Amino acid sequence: MDDGIVPYRIEVPETELTELRRRLAATRWPEPETVPDWSQGVPLAYLRKLCRYWAEEYDWRATETRLNALPQYRTVIDGLGIHFAHVRSPHPEALPLIVTNGWPGSLAEYTKVIGPLTDPTAYGGDPADAFHLVLPTLPGYGFSDKPTGAGWDVGRIAEAWARLAARLGYDRYGAHGSDWGNSVTTAIGQRDAEHVVGIHPVPPIAAPDPATLDDLTDFERESLAMLAEEQRDGSGYAAQQSTRPQTIGYGLVDSPAALCAWIAEKYWTWTDHDGDLTAVMSPDELLDVVMLYWLPAAGASSARLYWESFAQVSEWFTSSTVDTVAVPTGCSIFPRDVPRPSRRWAAKRYIDIRYWNVLDRGGHFPALERPDAFVRELRTFFGMVRR
Repeated sequence: MDDGIVPYRIEVPETELTELRRRLAATRWPEPETVPDWSQGVPLAYLRKLCRYWAEEYDWRATETRLNALPQYRTVIDGLGIHFAHVRSPHPEALPLIVTNGWPGSLAEYTKVIGPLTDPTAYGGDPADAFHLVLPTLPGYGFSDKPTGAGWDVGRIAEAWARLAARLGYDRYGAHGSDWGNSVTTAIGQRDAEHVVGIHPVPPIAAPDPATLDDLTDFERESLAMLAEEQRDGSGYAAQQSTRPQTIGYGLVDSPAALCAWIAEKYWTWTDHDGDLTAVMSPDELLDVVMLYWLPAAGASSARLYWESFAQVSEWFTSSTVDTVAVPTGCSIFPRDVPRPSRRWAAKRYIDIRYWNVLDRGGHFPALERPDAFVRELRTFFGMVRR
């Protein structure tokens, strides 16, 4: 078995950037939407402005340099090449922490929090809160390999991450994840409980408890309304990616404008802003994410995780039959995240909830949107279980 760990650097040929600009210039645009808002999707004026900035002003080389400042590696697990960043803390007693993003997230999502998490004293914090960070890239995403056969679902990924932790020499570690990462993190808690000191899934995966539906709190009513709205107006992407990822993949791999629209819509919808996305993330930050799907041509391969696991995870969110998790669990609830369970719903699955906090702001990408709050949440929960 090939268990070597090889240093990795992102080195995009200039010809690829030139080709990107050519494709953006050649975009065949549709007519404008017939409504004055986002209800039909990304408005034409918004996307044309963003793509013009992408072609004429965005600086990939600055992003490439910033990402390459992180120690990055590749290793083969279960026959697949996995890319990951491994940022060790200068504090020897730091807790190893596996951090997993989802779709359409990436390594770039965490650049604001890596410093405070690994070296808290450099940011006015306590060395007792330090982490050694392991940030693996999901199969089919970024600079990990694309699976050539079916079977890479969230359970298999969780087992791969457990093997990665062991390969790095970590016998005790924590796990955090959002979006697909919360599914992977939950599965790690079920499959590697012997080594996991605690998990922090954002949000926890929990269905509304039928026993509570006649006695709902205001928070639970609002959560159910948000979930219904998402299922009615915002779930088209998931239906396509979970049933026909190859079909949508042709457009996402071939057209940078299509990929940009597909991803930008989710950041607009899932972040906590008051009508101005730039209030929580800059155009450069958004395009950093898009580039980590465009450059490795990951539009189809990343979507296949929905085909592999969406039905299973949807059942976790809706079924009254609960597959429990016994390891210590911390839950940070960001108000604009969907779905958004209550503690009593979550406690049906996560039977050892040590920490529960509902924050006042934040959405689906808290490390990007609310980095200070994100760091506090991880420090607080893992401070309860790291010893």
